[in-house]
Formats: sequence, structure tokens, C-alpha cells
Amino acid sequence: MSRETILEPELPIVDPHHHLWDMRGRFGADAPAPRHGFEALLRRSPHYLLDQLLGDLGAGHNVRATIFVECGAMYRAGAPAALAPVGETEFVNGVAAMSASGLYGEARACAGIVGHVDLTLGDAAAPVIEAHLAAGGGRFRGVRQSASYDPDAAVLGPLARNAAGLYRSEAFRAGFAHLADHGLSFDAWLLEPQLPDLMDLASAFPETTIILDHVGTPLGIGAYAGQREARFEIWRDSIRDLAERPNVVCKVGGLAMPFAGFPSFMAEPPATSAMLAEAWRPYVETTIEAFGASRCMFESNFPVDAGTCDYATLWNAFKRLAAGASADEKAALFHDTARRIYRLEI
Repeated sequence: MSRETILEPELPIVDPHHHLWDMRGRFGADAPAPRHGFEALLRRSPHYLLDQLLGDLGAGHNVRATIFVECGAMYRAGAPAALAPVGETEFVNGVAAMSASGLYGEARACAGIVGHVDLTLGDAAAPVIEAHLAAGGGRFRGVRQSASYDPDAAVLGPLARNAAGLYRSEAFRAGFAHLADHGLSFDAWLLEPQLPDLMDLASAFPETTIILDHVGTPLGIGAYAGQREARFEIWRDSIRDLAERPNVVCKVGGLAMPFAGFPSFMAEPPATSAMLAEAWRPYVETTIEAFGASRCMFESNFPVDAGTCDYATLWNAFKRLAAGASADEKAALFHDTARRIYRLEI
């Protein structure tokens, strides 16, 4: 399928959510067939490093900078478990330094870094946070620890790694309290039925900026197969309730992942940007209405969202969805909110 013509090619973009990884050693000839959409995605994109990112940034959209978000890549071998994720920050800071040289173009890849800290360490999380800050070369901006859980393990597949109620646990909150000491934000990934846990966390820590990833991940697979539309009002009410917490902002994207159960995932031929915009519109418009453009930012979530479309098509879909927005609202959605929340100097 030929690449789409880029819409509004001059519109500045900060992509606030992408990953870098190399999982090529995972899939040998004897590897079992994938049983979950995420496993199928990893087979399609087993490595996504600077070369692949630059290819997407050069697709025609005016991406000025990006934010890397933790994904378990390049952990330190042989390090204590608590400090192993610092290797990911070291790796990404090196990629950011390569990009900052200007040798690879004007866009600044990984201008901000969101790393992983096990906040259930409580007060022992503080030295781990400090190690990330030291390794980040001035680019470390926040922490993400996923709380994603569902009683049906088939919903998350290989990502079913958490027990219920992580964000409510005393141990987690003892570690979370240290983020404010360093002015760091928190990226939250959890599933739509868990959104009340995030509401409670945001109310308990009003001084910490919390970023909801992927519009709260609506569900339409596993035990929720065929129920996405029926559950829309539940998701909508939770989003509206969460938006009442002024310390919460939202990343608008992630709907190309397998969890929502849209037929566009792994479709052949791939969906067009017009088709994706139409399918995602209720979630996108509800989120922006609830939070306002100044608390929303479109995200690529690449290469995860590559299971549905390429980078050029994804940003075209967002531009179609924002077609009726004012110039100031577009600036916020595509650039300004991300730059402000992640404190980028670009």
C-alpha cells in the first residue's frame, strides 16, 4: 500500500510517547505461534532503534522532538534488580546525544526520557530515581510503572504481569511520594476498568503531574470481546471524573493497540487515516472535551501502534480528528502540551 500524502506538513509536532527496543533474539525458528496480538506485533517489529525511528520521523510530518517511554529495553546485565532499569536510561541518553549532534537531522529524538522505577520499593526507590537522573544527562523527566491488570489473563497476554490494585498499595505510594522531591512526572498505564485506582492516586498526590497513557486503554478483547461499544459510557464517565483532577493530563492515542479490539489491528490491507479517524473519533473527542486541549497530547506509541498503520498514516489520522480545532488548540494537541509537561527546551 502506498504511503499517504502528508496532511498539514508544516504543523510542528512533539511525539510524547515512543519506544526503542531490540528483541530479535526472542523469535527463533522453533518459537511457538503468537497467541496474542501483542506477540504478533513483536514479530512484526522485533527491533526499533534509531535507524527505524529516524525513518518514521522522516516520513513527512514536522516532528520537532520526541519523548522515549520505558519498555524494558537494555537493562543492565548483572545489576541488582532495582538498578537494572537504569541501563535503559543510559542507552536512551546515548541515542539522544546522537540525535542532538544534528548529524541525523533537525528533530531531537529522545529529548525527554521516562524510565522505569519499581516504586513498591518505598523509600528505597529514592536512590534508584537519583541513579536515573544521573544517567539521563539532564533529559530524565519522569517515571512509568504500569499497573495494567485484568482477571482474564487473555486480555493482556504476555503483558499480564501485575496483581490488582498496584496504585492503591501503601508500598507503591511510599515510593511514588519521592517523585515530587525531584519535580518528576508519572506516566500511568492501566486498563479502563482500573481508572478509579488512578483517580484515587491523583487525589492523594495533587502536587505530582500524572500522565494517563493511551486514553485509559478501552477494552474489546478476551472477556470484553464484543463489549467495547457497550462499555463506552463506563469509560466516558471515568475519563470525565479523572479530568476533574487538575494534576492529570492525557495522552491521546494507543487505540491502534490490540486491546480495544478494533478490526484495523493487523488488517490487510491496512486501514486509511480516514477510516482510523472515524473509528477513534468517539474516544478522542470525548477525551479532549473532558480535559481540554491544554491537557491533551497526541502520541504515536510507536512501534506498538505499527500493528495497525505506519507513522505517516497515524499522524494523518490525528490531524483529521483535529480538523475543527482552533490554531491554539492544534498547537496544544500536537506540540505545546507535550513540551510543557515534559519541560523540553526546544
